[in-house]
Amino acid sequence: MALNGILPLWKEKGMTSHDCVFKLRKILQTKKVGHTGTLDPEVDGVLPICIGNTTKVAEYITDQGKTYEAEVTIGYSTETEDATGETVDTDLSEKVITRDQLEAVLLQLTGNIKQIPPMYSAVKVNGKKLYEYARQGIPVERPERTVRIDSIKLMDDDSEWSGQQIKFNIRIRCGKGTYIRTLAVQIGEALGYPAHMSRLTRTESGKFSQKDCVTLAEVAELAQNGHIDDVLKPLSYGLSLFPFMEIESKQVFAVKNGQVLERHSILDQMGFVVLTYKGQPVALYKNHPEKADKMKPEKMFGFPTADEV
Repeated sequence: MALNGILPLWKEKGMTSHDCVFKLRKILQTKKVGHTGTLDPEVDGVLPICIGNTTKVAEYITDQGKTYEAEVTIGYSTETEDATGETVDTDLSEKVITRDQLEAVLLQLTGNIKQIPPMYSAVKVNGKKLYEYARQGIPVERPERTVRIDSIKLMDDDSEWSGQQIKFNIRIRCGKGTYIRTLAVQIGEALGYPAHMSRLTRTESGKFSQKDCVTLAEVAELAQNGHIDDVLKPLSYGLSLFPFMEIESKQVFAVKNGQVLERHSILDQMGFVVLTYKGQPVALYKNHPEKADKMKPEKMFGFPTADEV
């Protein structure tokens, strides 16, 4: 029987997201495995993994909000904007930063803000990843983009920080495409000092949180004991951001064959609607780009077997 579901994996430090996918393919003995957003090797945290037919919804999980806990170090910056890179700029002056100063900066960086992706990132420019240019020492203009920061909260209780180097911890809720490394640099710039992100953990990704997650070792044990289904979330869980609508039996033929349907007002909410049959998602529909009164399929998930329909 084919394995289907969303696995809430806790990615440990020292592995790439692709390493996790490779290992899971071997553990679960299936090729259809995909992750929902890259985490750098030195970052640990929540990494939802789509298996089987749920790989069709990976992009929607990737698009959902995320929560991170980061340590920011003020005093020097690096070429990678995190602790792994060579030092670029250093300020060894004695510093004093008050809680009010820091909270004002964090508020200033909340909302829609502009970011320039790090040179050591997978963002593509002219079909080539920025880190490939960086490794070859080729200067390239990086595209500025707008990202969404929902909130930044100080996790420390201190009222003041002082010294040549200052460290503090923050919790960030943000949208897709946000670079926390770059945010750390921006915090430093607003305070007037070089800075970098010295530690990062992703604690939430969409509906998945740390308490839901299992490690690779735990996955291997569950698979060996035949209990892997205990931790897999269904297709509907990955689509829960969108409104659901049950179709009638008379609509089954049209939906099964990917036909254009009359537009439903439920599309006003998010621009997408999950069509279900007998409670199971069978298709994701969206507004028709040319016919305002119609909606068309974006993804097809398949129907129950013929004898169930």
